[in-house]
Amino acid sequence: MALKPEPTTPQQPQRSVRHALRVLESVSRHDGGVTADRIARESGLTPTELRPLLLMLRREGYVEQIADGAYVTGEALELVGAPGTTRRELVQQRLQQTLDQLRDSVGAAIYLGRYVDGEVKVTQVAEGPLTPKVNEWVDFRSSAHASAVGKCLLTQLDRDGRRDHLSRHKTARLTSRTITNERVLFSKLDAQPPTVPVLDLQEYALGTVCAAVPLTAGAAVGCLALSLPLEHAHRLRQAADALNRRATPMALSLSL
Repeated sequence: MALKPEPTTPQQPQRSVRHALRVLESVSRHDGGVTADRIARESGLTPTELRPLLLMLRREGYVEQIADGAYVTGEALELVGAPGTTRRELVQQRLQQTLDQLRDSVGAAIYLGRYVDGEVKVTQVAEGPLTPKVNEWVDFRSSAHASAVGKCLLTQLDRDGRRDHLSRHKTARLTSRTITNERVLFSKLDAQPPTVPVLDLQEYALGTVCAAVPLTAGAAVGCLALSLPLEHAHRLRQAADALNRRATPMALSLSL
């Protein structure tokens, strides 16, 4: 099964998030609004780099364009100034809404994965009657070497971090496709391009294919993933491309 999604995002999500934060800093400094030309000067971005970022920030509600064409902060930035507990709740609600929308548009179960305290965790899921989530027949914490979520998170760790993880969670064979050789696994992780989704083609569970893209926000390590039943494997490339397109706004939500 030769399924290799092509990259659809020219920049790494981490770089795009850094650029988006610079744009938001510029907009936030001007209560009465600021032009795109001024944002470009203050952020150090070229018009070509700035244009898609402004479109994304408007779509996500972080900035708004007023009558004279200038940009002001949007409602989505209100969560930044909220108290700690309220802010966490708002961020979680916003992320869940985004996951639900992505589930409906892609037609797949969607997952938000994080690497927290040395463990793989799926912190939020969007599923439905037509898009059931994967049956977690082996704890995700113990199957990072086989799942798209786990492999995507491991790609973001250095070798010491990966070795530490695998010293605590052995690479057990879950299906005939599971990579159990640490050297082979590390080689594949090292060769993984940052803008190409990580795939799980029945490595975690027979009858299921998955894809994941990194969501790196500061020092936090995360990923956005999806799963499809094997009979829908022909849709994996298109679905993975949709994940790539959502990676930057999702990572930005985690950064704020």
